[in-house]
Amino acid sequence: MDRKFVLSAFSYGILGLMLGIYMAASKNHGQLVTHAHIMLIGFVLSFIYGLCHRLWLNNSHSKLAVIQFYLHQIGSVIVFVGLFLLYGQFIALETIDPILAGGSIIVFIGIVLMMVEFIRTGRAH
Repeated sequence: MDRKFVLSAFSYGILGLMLGIYMAASKNHGQLVTHAHIMLIGFVLSFIYGLCHRLWLNNSHSKLAVIQFYLHQIGSVIVFVGLFLLYGQFIALETIDPILAGGSIIVFIGIVLMMVEFIRTGRAH
C-alpha cells in the first residue's frame, strides 16, 4: 500500500506543479486554490499516508487499508476537478458546491480511516 500512495503522491505532485508552472507562465493565478489543494491533499497527504504504511502499518493490505486508499483517491479527484471547474469559471458555485462538499467529506472519511488503522495496529502490538 505504501508504494501505491507514494506513486499517487508523485502523480499529484507532477499535476500540481504543472498547474503552478502554467499559472506562473500565463500570469493568471486564478487556479491558486486548486493548485494548493492538489499539492496538499494530493501530494503531501498521499505521501504521508505512504510513509505511515511503510513505517508503522507494516505496509498493510487489509480490507480497511484498501478502502481507505480508494476513498482518498476518489475524494481527492472530486475536490480537484470541482475546484478546477469552479475557479476556471466553468461552473457556478451553486452547482458545484454540493459535489465539493461530498468530495471533502470523502477525504475526511479517508483520514479518519487512517487513524482507525493506526489504532488497530497499536492494539495488535
